[in-house]
Amino acid sequence: MADIKNYTLNFGPQHPAAHGVLRLVLELDGEVIQRADPHIGLLHRATEKLVETKTYIQALPYMDRLDYVSMMANEHAYCLAIEKMLDLEVPIRAQYIRVLFAEITRLLNHLMWLGAHGLDCGAMNVLIYAFREREDLFDMYEAVSGARMHAAYFRPGGVYRDLPEQMAQYKVSKIKNAKTIAMLNENRSGSLLDYIEDFCKRFPKNVDDYETLLTDNRIWKQRTVGIGVVSPERALNLGFTGAMLRGSGIAWDLRKSQPYDVYAKMDFDVPIGTHGDTYDRYLVRVEEMRQSNRIMQQCVDWLRANPGPVITDNPKVAPPARVDMKSNMEALIHHFKLFTEGFHVPAGEAYAAVEHPKGEFGIYIVSDGANKPYRLKIRAPGFSHLAALDEMSRGHMIADAVAVIGTMDIVFGEVDR
Repeated sequence: MADIKNYTLNFGPQHPAAHGVLRLVLELDGEVIQRADPHIGLLHRATEKLVETKTYIQALPYMDRLDYVSMMANEHAYCLAIEKMLDLEVPIRAQYIRVLFAEITRLLNHLMWLGAHGLDCGAMNVLIYAFREREDLFDMYEAVSGARMHAAYFRPGGVYRDLPEQMAQYKVSKIKNAKTIAMLNENRSGSLLDYIEDFCKRFPKNVDDYETLLTDNRIWKQRTVGIGVVSPERALNLGFTGAMLRGSGIAWDLRKSQPYDVYAKMDFDVPIGTHGDTYDRYLVRVEEMRQSNRIMQQCVDWLRANPGPVITDNPKVAPPARVDMKSNMEALIHHFKLFTEGFHVPAGEAYAAVEHPKGEFGIYIVSDGANKPYRLKIRAPGFSHLAALDEMSRGHMIADAVAVIGTMDIVFGEVDR
């Protein structure tokens, strides 16, 4: 009788379904996975080490580049950790703006995930639909920060600046005539809040479109139902957080259980799955998009009615107003010192976590009283999920490994930080 021979196959990093630079060494019996060994270390950004050489403000833009589809969510945890150490009071308007943009970021992340996961499993159109909405969300990022992705908008003590009163307008060009431009500028005639409100009204219908394409699609269900099943007990033991944990039926969401900023004032539901498979995690994330839309609408309504400061008035932490800086010597000195030397954080340590779109994203800072972190540790949600890839893939086919990677929503910038 012939001996059973297992084949070893490299899946990625060049594979179109290997998100980022994931290299997966698969041990196969025919087409069935016996073992999956994820190899990381092909990217290594060294963020945690680099931050030790930068002031607290200079280190902030590194957060955007960790998970480069959930930019402001990373900044959020970093700012909360610094504020905890400085015992800073954040103005209420800044807290509402942060929550608004944290949810915009959640939509950005889930749309990217939905489009890529659909594409990995053979559904082409959903990517184009999802990217249509991402463009509108990027416009919101650009309106407040000037950047479409790496915003550096959240700052210790609040946010960089208030929401603009006027959205940028498209202009007539050789490519687009006046009629087309008028149509493009239709929802840009007011403020950013008007633009976001218009988006919030349109978005539930867009989510219905995604569900029409996928939820009851026979091929989609064949690719996802019963794939990568994780029991509630196992999900907890593996350190799952976010949609990966909620998909297994555990209602754990930091926005509810350990509220930060103004999440305690928000009215929203936490969706949970029942089977703990890839399909359930898809349903959880789709429902999360609807709930994020609800939170955004609540923030817009509050921000319209309540003007106020958007960053702390502590001159050691926040820069002075431009007008003051150009007319007041004290303010000029504060501005210069803040952006050259930065601010000093009292000796001690702090951990702050947010309900990042991918799970619990935490920042642990140790300070020795200097203007730079003595040590910074990032708790990235994707790292724990990737550790379970072997367990989730065993007994499935090679094609199912694609669905398992997709359901984890991995971004390598944060996994190999």
